[in-house]
Amino acid sequence: MGVTCVAFAQVVTIKERETGQALESVTISAASPRELTITNSKGQAELSVFKGAETIEVRALGYKTEITSFAALEAANFEFTLLESTLNFDEVIVSATRWNQAAKDIPTKVISISPKDIALQNPQTAADMLANSGYVFMQKSQQGGGSPMIRGFATNRLIYTIDGVRMNTAIFRGGNIQNVISLDPFATEKAEVVFGPGSVIYGSDAIGGVMSFQTLTPQFSTNMEPLIGGKAVTRYSSANQEKTGHFDLNVGWKKWAMVSSISSNDYGDLKMGSDGPKEYLRPFYVQRQDSTDVLVANEDPRIQRPSGYAQINMMQKLRYSPNEDWDFQYGFHHSETSEYARYDRHIRYRSNGQPRYGEWAYGPQKWNMNNLNVAHNGPTGIYDQMNLRLALQFFEESRIHRDINKFERHTRIEQVIANSLNLDFNKAIGTRHKLFYGVEWVLNKVASTGIDEDISTGIAMPGPARYPQSTWASYGVYLSDQYLVSDKFSVQAGTRYNRFNLDARFDTTFYPFPFVDAHLNNGALTGSLGFVYRPTKDWVLSANGATAFRAPNVDDIGKVFDSEPGAVVVPNPDLEAEYAWSGDVGIARIFSGVLKIDLTGYYTKLQNAQVRRDFTLNGLDSIDYDGTLSKVQAIQNAAIANVYGIQAGLEAKFGRGFGFSTDFNFQQGEEELDNGTSSPSRHAAPWFGISRLTYIAQNLNLQISAEYSGERTYEDLPVEEQGKPEIYAVDANGNPYAPGWYSLNFNAMYRFTDHLSVSAGIENLSDQRYRPYSSGIVAPGRNFILSLRANF
Repeated sequence: MGVTCVAFAQVVTIKERETGQALESVTISAASPRELTITNSKGQAELSVFKGAETIEVRALGYKTEITSFAALEAANFEFTLLESTLNFDEVIVSATRWNQAAKDIPTKVISISPKDIALQNPQTAADMLANSGYVFMQKSQQGGGSPMIRGFATNRLIYTIDGVRMNTAIFRGGNIQNVISLDPFATEKAEVVFGPGSVIYGSDAIGGVMSFQTLTPQFSTNMEPLIGGKAVTRYSSANQEKTGHFDLNVGWKKWAMVSSISSNDYGDLKMGSDGPKEYLRPFYVQRQDSTDVLVANEDPRIQRPSGYAQINMMQKLRYSPNEDWDFQYGFHHSETSEYARYDRHIRYRSNGQPRYGEWAYGPQKWNMNNLNVAHNGPTGIYDQMNLRLALQFFEESRIHRDINKFERHTRIEQVIANSLNLDFNKAIGTRHKLFYGVEWVLNKVASTGIDEDISTGIAMPGPARYPQSTWASYGVYLSDQYLVSDKFSVQAGTRYNRFNLDARFDTTFYPFPFVDAHLNNGALTGSLGFVYRPTKDWVLSANGATAFRAPNVDDIGKVFDSEPGAVVVPNPDLEAEYAWSGDVGIARIFSGVLKIDLTGYYTKLQNAQVRRDFTLNGLDSIDYDGTLSKVQAIQNAAIANVYGIQAGLEAKFGRGFGFSTDFNFQQGEEELDNGTSSPSRHAAPWFGISRLTYIAQNLNLQISAEYSGERTYEDLPVEEQGKPEIYAVDANGNPYAPGWYSLNFNAMYRFTDHLSVSAGIENLSDQRYRPYSSGIVAPGRNFILSLRANF
């Protein structure tokens, strides 16, 4: 039974038609009056503000969109059901403009990851969650890692946002990063990936795409009784002896609500598969014994020692809504890992076959965020809706390394304090124009320290820092207009102007830099123009052209680190912004409501590309760095890069609960070298994809999937990757290459009651031994997963 109306309140309950299960996160909207609300964990939403609405749209991912009216809902005692969808284009997307839009009205490709997907697939980290989408290639240097590659771009050419707040900092580097693991899949309400340039809305770095994560939102009660709900989850995985626990609790009243979340993860050393290249095996590892680094035979060469780590995530949110027009939310996020080994450095060897390092680890990765979100639903003279986001973030990361059988341990610690303000508006102009506009301010303060310790005596001395002490700031203003030319054709155009500046002070105590200060103060103008044509409800044609930029940050200007054996990267204060020009064309068609095909082709040209090249310091092409004569290099505006590719998807509904889907990605990229020749782009992954066969019954969800990727021969490896033989297999000519691979997986979830469910899976059924392109650690072998979930 649904909930009937009570005095002064109209509360609708929305359930799945066949199972009667309450549906959470259903979007209910109306154009007149202009209102939007979302159902809570009980499937309930307050509809008083919709009174008199003649057209109310009810949407949920995976369900058929329904049109009703307030009078019809009232006649049905405010009970409503949704039928699992035949295929459509009705999904609601937020990340494209920071406001709710139907996917069919957006000229760029966007995919979403729902809580239902997350519950079935059981990703250990947010990196795995993205990889499971089938559209994001994931590189991992170590188990505690995950560096997404999207459309041939990665790291500081992609944007991460959490609850609308920019996560990218001034020390996001061109090399692989692992900040995404700071996010908790259990606390993720929805994740979206926008493909292609997003600089109009998100500013610097949004060249290859935008990854947007919405965490759990506190939910209000729809009646006079408190709304109490949440979940508890426990999980075990055999490949790394994972032991995970999660608990979240929502308490809501009419105007106040709060949600608390905590997750604890413990991962042991990761075990690889039995069938694959022997070069990947780990026959020995280094252990410190009696003040000496000793090579210890690995009892099981398939276990990658050292690779284990632990992590904890906590979140607390508080929400207050004094009336229908105002909504205030405060959130606190905390994530911290243990120290974890950088596995790819542990398998780096000297010419005599001995390991180069006695230890190499990342120190605890820490992330804190305090954010305040204020939303107002007008309309007023200048906006219909307003959103103010204020955020204060703290990041800490460190690197600890020591050469084998050397006493000097080098520790480099980086801290960033990131302040940001986003003020976003939308405004309907008549019935055909809708404006999205806003301003953004970002300020990063970077502190970097170096410590050199003699482990034989315990005496520590100051050492060279990785970065100069710096501030980096960005100021932007943007405007976008969505124009409905007709019911079938719409155009969206936008522009943004951005200023960025950087001030850095270098310490010349350890290195004779030819400068003490570095300053940047520059601007960038970007724009986009796209259209969507819908000849029928089953056809969508789209095209989009856009520019994007990446402003030099502290990592580009001021980093000093060993990029590869015998090379050191030094600061380059003359660096300029890089600029991208991109275009994509998409077509999607639904056949008889049971087969959906979509295809997108894209091309991006990156000018003034910031890449690592040979350099000089005080006229010298080599300097002594940490006791090694090293070639001098710097990040420079030295190249043009081109990336093109296709993204294809197929989804079919066979009836009786059976379905099939395939997502496939092909990308090709090249960049210019110093000698005028070209090399494949490092972040253009080999072709990859995922295919899934699914079965859904009343309480049962089954999925068989195949994940796969193509080969990258030695000749097709980027020049930079050819210099990392330790992470690749060896071909018949003795050269490194990345073999193609596949993984067969089975996942199941069974719901015993509305409050208790179990999920289980077997990943890599055939126990393949494979290492994804450019990764340092080998993927898990056959992996048994068991998870119990209690909802209340």
